Amino acid sequence: MRIIFLSQLIVPLLFIGWIGFAPARSVLGFCTQTLSVAVALFALRMIGLWLFPPWWAAWVFAGLLLAASIKGWRQRVPFKSTIPSGWLAWLSTGLFAALGIWGAYQSILAIKGRAQQPGPIIDLAFPLKAGDYLIVNGGSNIVLNAHLMTLDPGIERFHPYKGQSYGLDIVKLDKWGLRASGLLPSNPADYVVFGTPVYSPCTGKVIAAFDAVQDMQVPQMDRQHMAGNYVMLRCGKADVVLGHLQRSSVSVTPDAQVSAGQFIAKVGNSGNTGEPHLHVHAQLAGTADAPFSGEPLSTRFDGRFLVRNDRLSRF
Repeated sequence: MRIIFLSQLIVPLLFIGWIGFAPARSVLGFCTQTLSVAVALFALRMIGLWLFPPWWAAWVFAGLLLAASIKGWRQRVPFKSTIPSGWLAWLSTGLFAALGIWGAYQSILAIKGRAQQPGPIIDLAFPLKAGDYLIVNGGSNIVLNAHLMTLDPGIERFHPYKGQSYGLDIVKLDKWGLRASGLLPSNPADYVVFGTPVYSPCTGKVIAAFDAVQDMQVPQMDRQHMAGNYVMLRCGKADVVLGHLQRSSVSVTPDAQVSAGQFIAKVGNSGNTGEPHLHVHAQLAGTADAPFSGEPLSTRFDGRFLVRNDRLSRF
């Protein structure tokens, strides 16, 4: 995970620096450089995991790209040629063009992934209150929502978890837009979301409540208890699951009736989780042996279909 975080910081800076300090010597080469990096950065803004660097880094990259483009243009005016001269220049232009094509393709997928899944829609209240929140996984395709991999019928180990395929993962941000103190601290208490109160997103009945496994040190995972500590609510036809809860924080018991907005637990780091976050999904009823195996249901929170990198401020 550290490699992913650092790559998302360093790679854009390398491309931006290339344009600013070693721009192409031809008009076509320079325009291809600049446009391709811009498109790739737009794609990264849509599909990247903006945990570190934080979400606002994408706007910093955009500003740096603009400054680098102006600097590079002034540095090369007048350009030596309209088109690249020599195989090395053509190779560089081709590589940047490939980067732009990749960025355009990923951008199209990301835009498509912002459209809600077809089928029944479950309207829920957002389960967290005061604070700023970032959606880490959410959307209608796998580019924006890693949960969708569990829809693959060819992988048997995914079958018991099919219900979570349209799920959301949510983290909390501090005033600087950071979700933790440090790059990847091992203590879950160092994450802003850890210990945040969780409230019922709907009125219904508790059909399962599990509160027995410990919160893991980051980035350890408990693959024996995939959901960790969790609460499952039956709200009309939907079973709503809130997972990775803090040990000893679950305040409801099976068969209890709950109202929307009622406190039910705190965010933890239990189960199959890389770092503290709240997982939420809705599904049709599963089986007794595989309670998370029901058909996944699309959700809206406070009337909004949430996808990766959406931010919410709650008061």
